[in-house]
Amino acid sequence: MILTLTVNPSIDRLARLDTELKRGGVFRLPMAEDMAGGKGINVSKALHYAGEKTLALYPASDSGKFTRLLEVSGIPHEAINTTNEARVNLTLAEPDGTTTKLNSPGMTLTKAHRRRVLEKLIHHAKHATWVVFAGSLPPGVPRDFYVQCTEAVYSVNPNIRVAMDTSDGPLTEVVRAFPKVRPFLMKPNAYELGQIIDQDGEELEAAAAEGNYLPVAQAARALNELGVSEVLATLGEAGAVLSVKSGGCFAATSPSIVAQSTVGAGDCALAGYVMSRERGDSYQDALTTAVAYGAAATSLPGTTIPYPEQVHPEAGRLWQLDT
Repeated sequence: MILTLTVNPSIDRLARLDTELKRGGVFRLPMAEDMAGGKGINVSKALHYAGEKTLALYPASDSGKFTRLLEVSGIPHEAINTTNEARVNLTLAEPDGTTTKLNSPGMTLTKAHRRRVLEKLIHHAKHATWVVFAGSLPPGVPRDFYVQCTEAVYSVNPNIRVAMDTSDGPLTEVVRAFPKVRPFLMKPNAYELGQIIDQDGEELEAAAAEGNYLPVAQAARALNELGVSEVLATLGEAGAVLSVKSGGCFAATSPSIVAQSTVGAGDCALAGYVMSRERGDSYQDALTTAVAYGAAATSLPGTTIPYPEQVHPEAGRLWQLDT
């Protein structure tokens, strides 16, 4: 089973505009829809759609709107009950695929809430092969909470594979805990990779877009040297780079697509990679699957998660990098 934890879940409200968004304007929304979201939730959705056994854990009201939205979706889930509803994140989608996100900070999690999160995590981690920690942390949660979560699951299941996808302060704390506590897999985007190695993430992604993947590969390899077994660096339209501690370094791209929304693409790439590795696929196949999932998500509106028939890893391009 692949377990996911979304500490800061969100009701993702998608508003599709029929014209270009302009600052200071007034817009009538032709359509708006709500979906249960958050990075770990998105990962579990993609896994569930692909037939993988997964369980999505999240702190929120077990009878609120967020939980009701998950029940309708059919995603296996378990609320770590709080009295508060999940935050609302607004996505404004323009006709050309440009998206603007307005994210709320999230509900405050008390010390008692955090204790229950760790208890539930420990209970389910005993029977899981992977656990995915993904997303931001809400108010009231210490920046090293993902380090605490990693220690907790390793204490009851030393063989579990921990996948980490976060940014800013929580990411800094994860790296600071090396080598005592470290995830098996890290999935930074270019910006997050830049945070880790103190480089400009935009420059890393721009270099990859121009065909120079070496700076990203070297940055990912630096994480391998700190003990992270596998590093999947997602790079938007430039695809992704995979660096494996015990193996090589590879890059992959997908064919050009008509982008509708980039929201959730990184989550889907992570889901594609984890499910492929869970099935015993090679590193190369896992990378092409990850890129194909990210591209498929980008071709869909809002935070729509692709089904397997919408994902085409065979259409991608893969090559080995010399670091």
